[in-house]
Amino acid sequence: MISPKFTNRLIKSSSPYLLQHAHNPVDWYPWSEEAFERSRCENRPIFLSIGYSTCHWCHVMERESFEVERIAQVMNAHFISIKVDREERPDLDEIYMTAVQAMTGSGGWPLNVFLTPDLKPFFGGTYWPPEKKWGRPGFIDVLEAVANAYESRPAEIRETSDRIFELLRKSSQPPMERKDTLEFAPIEKAARQLWARFDDQWGGFAGEPKFPQPTALSLLLRHYARSGEQKSLKMVTVTLDRMAYGGLFDQLGGGFHRYSVDRAWLVPHFEKMLYDNAQLAGVYLDAFRVTGKPLYASIARSTLDYLLREMADPQGGFYSAQDADSEGEEGKFYVWTEQEIQEILPAADWELLRGYYGVTSQGNFEGKNILHVAKAPEEVAKGHSMELAALEERLDGMRKKIFLERDKRIPPGTDRKVLAGWNGLAISSLARGFQVLGDERYRKAAQGAADFILTAMRPSSGLRHAWEAGKSQIDAFLEDYAFLIEGLLDLYEADFDVRWVKEALSLADQMEEKFWDEAQGGFFFTPAGAADVIVRIKSANDSAVPSANATAAEGLLRLGALTENPRWRHLGEKTLQAFIGMAEKEPVAFARFLCALDFCLAAPMTVGILASLEDPSTRWILSALYGRYLPDKVMALYDPRWEARDVFDILPLLRDKTMKEGKPTVYVCDALGCRKPVTTPEELEKILSNRQ
Repeated sequence: MISPKFTNRLIKSSSPYLLQHAHNPVDWYPWSEEAFERSRCENRPIFLSIGYSTCHWCHVMERESFEVERIAQVMNAHFISIKVDREERPDLDEIYMTAVQAMTGSGGWPLNVFLTPDLKPFFGGTYWPPEKKWGRPGFIDVLEAVANAYESRPAEIRETSDRIFELLRKSSQPPMERKDTLEFAPIEKAARQLWARFDDQWGGFAGEPKFPQPTALSLLLRHYARSGEQKSLKMVTVTLDRMAYGGLFDQLGGGFHRYSVDRAWLVPHFEKMLYDNAQLAGVYLDAFRVTGKPLYASIARSTLDYLLREMADPQGGFYSAQDADSEGEEGKFYVWTEQEIQEILPAADWELLRGYYGVTSQGNFEGKNILHVAKAPEEVAKGHSMELAALEERLDGMRKKIFLERDKRIPPGTDRKVLAGWNGLAISSLARGFQVLGDERYRKAAQGAADFILTAMRPSSGLRHAWEAGKSQIDAFLEDYAFLIEGLLDLYEADFDVRWVKEALSLADQMEEKFWDEAQGGFFFTPAGAADVIVRIKSANDSAVPSANATAAEGLLRLGALTENPRWRHLGEKTLQAFIGMAEKEPVAFARFLCALDFCLAAPMTVGILASLEDPSTRWILSALYGRYLPDKVMALYDPRWEARDVFDILPLLRDKTMKEGKPTVYVCDALGCRKPVTTPEELEKILSNRQ
């Protein structure tokens, strides 16, 4: 609840998360030299609290502690308190999350850490209730104990902070077990480990809460495509089926919630993140390419439509997240009583929908119902003597009615921060959505987002990480460059506008200049010269988003294949060689890295097309390429009507190639050599079929 009684320095921020705390009685600072200087001058420890605007437990701790004057008085008397939006500063989040995990064995948000004036952590945790309960100490007791220790035992505090700093220094830049030889073995090992952890009843991998893990699913699809191993495909299809039918997927509005608290994907943590939905849409599209299963195309389409409907900024970018809470309650916007739905639908529709979505008077979440597919659609259709298509048509009409009623509710808040890297993920999935589903809206949305990022978020000094309220700020991190390069390359393969390749090359140059580790290979997460971080992180394992180093490696390898410039392939291979030793030890944590490794070892298939985009035969040829799952493919097209002759300098794989008899002509090269150019979809299909 916002109180006009108090206003602190966060009021000047554009971050939605910081603004949520701008009227706390806590004397909050943003992460700034002003705060550091006061801490040094007064020799007061820093209380650093990191969260994000759609974080449920962040909201809880704010209500219970940060809005309470008695607790704020203790904070203001003994600490310099700093609030950080983890989505604005993922570098700080990773540094201090690593510290808290080392100190406590676990982590999460809100992330609360006590620092010395030189920004070294010495104590931390996550959510603390205001008073002791659930086996957790009370927050006010923690504050008083830390203040007392800092004042009475300074030598002990220094010793602890130095020890943790040394741990951070070592873990942030682990010794590279560099290997010059790359091989498929870690991919095979990852597939075996994932099978050992696979939940064969509900899909996904062992443990609760259960996260979708899109990078692992992508790796398994690649492994299946390469090896034909049915176990890998089963892990993907069972997981995608169960997620699509569960409460994790918004059955009315499309899109996925963050994770499930149970193994059956029924009860989600209700926030929706751009990065989850962008990645999962891509996995469903790829699974549709592999299996042809209509469900996967439907879920991908619903997810992309959700992004266009609710997450798109009018200027072109995509917002970062939607809250789990509305009206102060988690999930209130999404759940239903039996009576609420019954009042919307005619009796016959109600009976059908109740059985399909498992609606009961008792509910499945705090007395209300999370809609989920309780019975297989085929079973429901048979029970009602209906064709499956007729069932889906009726359900679609019912969903629209209920959705319109839901739309009258007070919605969860949307974090309207536009992040360059996460938009790169969205551009990629939208471009691929156009390729697979043929919906022009997706291509236009990808083009609009790319234009926005490359103009509003790229001043003369380089790419920016975040755009909020008309302001482009914070220098971009490695993930911003890496994800955007990948997105632009996917967009190029959707519209064949060579400027996206030019932009990707420019970003690759800047990425190498700002982040490359000349000594050991690989990329740092933060640019050189960042004065407000105590260590420079360099890692290749996945987190909630794919590994930035792994994504950079594959993007560079794709650029190398597309431009025939060995520099980019060399840089991509050096990145893989730098981290391969770590990936071999714990391959499941390096799923995105292993996808890049797979691309590298496969020897990419290059496809050069000379054709008019207006020719119907060209569209058939593109459909043949778009419709197949070809994870090692790069493709380029030149339309003779274009005047942009520099395309041959940028994309030499098109050079010296001509249209045969004026027909669209396709040139395919791979590890087996270059094939005879073909001019019909049937001839192309024959080449592609022989590769699988």
